[in-house]
Parts: sequence; structure tokens; C-alpha cells
Amino acid sequence: CKKALGGLTMDLIRADLHLHSTASDGTWLPQELVAAAKQANLGAIAVTDHESIANVAETEKYAFDAGLKFVRGVEISTTKGETSFHVLGYGINIADKRLLELLDHNEHLLAKKDEDSIRILAEKGWPVSLKEFHGYEYDRCRGGWKALCYLQDKGLCADIMDFFNRIFTKENKLGFPVFPSIAETIDVIHNAGGVAILAHAASEMHGPGLAGTMAEMALEKFDGFECYHSKHNEEDTRKLLEHCQNNNLLISGGSDCHGDFVKSRVIGDPEIFTKNLNLPGLL
Repeated sequence: CKKALGGLTMDLIRADLHLHSTASDGTWLPQELVAAAKQANLGAIAVTDHESIANVAETEKYAFDAGLKFVRGVEISTTKGETSFHVLGYGINIADKRLLELLDHNEHLLAKKDEDSIRILAEKGWPVSLKEFHGYEYDRCRGGWKALCYLQDKGLCADIMDFFNRIFTKENKLGFPVFPSIAETIDVIHNAGGVAILAHAASEMHGPGLAGTMAEMALEKFDGFECYHSKHNEEDTRKLLEHCQNNNLLISGGSDCHGDFVKSRVIGDPEIFTKNLNLPGLL
């Protein structure tokens, strides 16, 4: 019989293994994230902040106190060709030197891209100032990132969708930086004792659609895929599950909730139970 947690067998525990906090672009502090997980009747969670493990240890403590199963995680940006893909690392040693160096490198790339974005917009005649931007501070609990919040406070950007649809575009000569390769990122995750999962392969956020993404990922040494995601439809989820099952790969899933920052992503949605996942040693 499966080990019981809170009176339920582990097979029946609701899980959300893709959650963001104020350590990256989410709105929840660790204690608030755990409270939201309890409110959503979750029994297992993972914090997977972009390029950061800053809130992992604190969230783990609150999760333990609340009786939740907790998986240490991170979401790391990579580049393949001209496309940015995200890799989830689970079960990582958050003190691993190479992992911390990679995350620090990526954070510096993103900070420079923020500065470059404001500089380019200023050169194009937008009412922004790089000097003003350098002195600008914002409340991390509002979610997002520095350039987005700065443009919002200047009245130049409505929200995240407006930012990516109208401002962060090729026409404005703006785009994601070139991150380390998928292979290097997977190697760093493995070196830190973790498993590497490709995030939201079927979503439109970064990849070229599920078929194109899977073709590009054929030679990459992922341990598994995030089959369940708030931006996956039932057909894409089914195809990803079949791929993982046929190739003995790990199966993960989560909402990709950022607290109140991205309204369309709600903690615990899609509904996932631990029996739906394949993460031996982690759940």
C-alpha cells in the first residue's frame, strides 16, 4: 500500500509542481504560496522560480510545517537556434556550485536585457531614461520584472501581454538573450543531483508548437516532460503522456501559477494527482 499523507494515499494527493514566487516574477512570498496551496487542497508542491532558488529553502520549511510534500525545483532558460526553451530541474541540491553559477549567469543576462530594452526604447524616442531606470525600484510582490514594472509605472505598458505583443518585439529590435544550451543546462541539473524536465512543450510561450518542439528535442537528453500544464490542451497532453510512457521518461505537471501576476494561471489547475505523475524518488 502507498504511504499515507494526511489520511490519503500518495496516489490520491493533488499536486502542482510548477509554481513561482517573489524570487522571480511571482507575487507570493513563501508563506503566502504555501497558504494558497493549502487553500487549493494541494498535498504536494514545487517552487520553480526562473533562474533562482532564493525562496526554495524557506518555502520548503513552511510546506513541511503545513504537512505538504515538497519538491525542490527551478526553471532555467536555455537557447536552441533562435528559440528560448525552459528546463525544469527537480530534486536539485540548491547549494551546488555549478547550478548557482548558471543561475547567476542567466540572471545577469536578463538584467542586461532589461537595460538594453530601456536604452533601445529611449533611442526610439520613448519617454524613458536609462539613468531613471537605474534608480528605479519596485515591489517584488506585484510580480513581473524591473523593465515591465518601470514601463507600467510610466504609463507606457498595460500588462504582460501588452509588453510581449507591442513592446518586446523584433520591430523594436528586442528579444530574449542567448542563454546556455539545453545540453549544458541538463548537465548542470544532473550534476546538482536533479532530473531535467522540458517545461510546457505544447504551449505557445516559447516553443514552435508541440510537433516542432518534439522534433527539435529528439537528440536532447531530457529525463522527462511536463505533460500537464495550464496551456496544454487534452490532445497535446495525451501525446506527451504517450511519448513519456513509450520511452520510459519521467512525467511532471503544474499550473505555472505566478500568484496574481498572470490571471489565467490558477494554482492547482489543471487538476493533477500524484498517480498521474512519474517522478520516482521525488513523490
